[in-house]
Amino acid sequence: MVSRAERGPVADWFWTIDRFFLATFILLMGIGFMLSFAASPPVAERLGLDSFHFVKRHAAFLLPSLAVMIGISFMSPRQVRRTAIVLLVVALGLMLVALFFGVEVKGSRRWVTLAGISIQPSEFMKPAFVVVCAWLFAEHARQPEIPGNFFAIILFGMVGSLLVAQPDLGQTILTTAVWGGMFFMAGMPWLWIVLLGGFGVAGFVSAYYMLPHVAGRIDRFLTGEGDTFQVDTARQAIIRGDWLGQGPGEGIVKRIIPDSHTDFIFSVAAEEFGILFCMALVIIFSFVVLRGLSHAFKERNDFNRFAVAGLVLQIGLQSMINIGVNLELLPAKGMTLPLISYGGSSMVAISVTAGFILALTRHRPEKRAQERSLFRVHQGVPAE
Repeated sequence: MVSRAERGPVADWFWTIDRFFLATFILLMGIGFMLSFAASPPVAERLGLDSFHFVKRHAAFLLPSLAVMIGISFMSPRQVRRTAIVLLVVALGLMLVALFFGVEVKGSRRWVTLAGISIQPSEFMKPAFVVVCAWLFAEHARQPEIPGNFFAIILFGMVGSLLVAQPDLGQTILTTAVWGGMFFMAGMPWLWIVLLGGFGVAGFVSAYYMLPHVAGRIDRFLTGEGDTFQVDTARQAIIRGDWLGQGPGEGIVKRIIPDSHTDFIFSVAAEEFGILFCMALVIIFSFVVLRGLSHAFKERNDFNRFAVAGLVLQIGLQSMINIGVNLELLPAKGMTLPLISYGGSSMVAISVTAGFILALTRHRPEKRAQERSLFRVHQGVPAE
């Protein structure tokens, strides 16, 4: 245990970090590793690989992800902002490269290979995009003559265009929802709400008529006709699990779900550990969102407030989309369950998101005292 009397980077970090957030993120990583033992062996066997191939790869990404999260949590808000800018520039560049030279998977070009490792740049773009937009919104709120909102709109247009070009409708919807929520927090005028809402509806309709795979997924969701094997099987796994589950390793339906270790790991969890376990997962993700919004509500600094709110919304909405697909409440979409599904890019990128949240929610008594003093001076109140 680190003593309060100790001084130094580690001691300061330990006593200023939000330990509830830290424990929750580590808990989700542990749950994900545990569920990889249940969900990934059948997939590996179907592919002719060692039964624990994906378990080993999951473990290989787990420690670097934890190191990334802890390392970023030591940063100051200024360092978080600078890191996000660099990360966003690199991610956007790699997304552009992926369109021309990336590996095509199921009709989409989202992956690039660097040093023999496949990377999905859009996963790393998401947290960086949130932080950079939060900075732009905050700068406009601080000095209205700075066109921060306008630059944020341009940046959103660039990101949305690259996502649509891949194509990746799910990530486009997620990014749009998070960006819209932050813009609303920043005081978006009603005219912008109407205009952007109209663009959103027009974009969705255009995607339906111009992208066959999008139309197919929506039609299958609405009519139940066509290839609905994976979502139907996932539903069977959830039903078979009942309230308490069949027990670890006793799942049967999971063995025929093609993406049981990624998009449909929630269904595997339901079959083996039960609906109550899945409800606990939902509560954990809800806790992350509500605690983050609570921090944002109390935060005086606009940048911290917008960034924390946007980052927890990203985690919450992504988990909601994944769970909604598993429950057949939403059309099928390849989106991982944060910190739980298998996937190196997703795990490391969500760890970056978690690190940003931990860094921005740290208690900084000196800085807060200075902000209160400046606030009092600005309001014409004599200093204490």
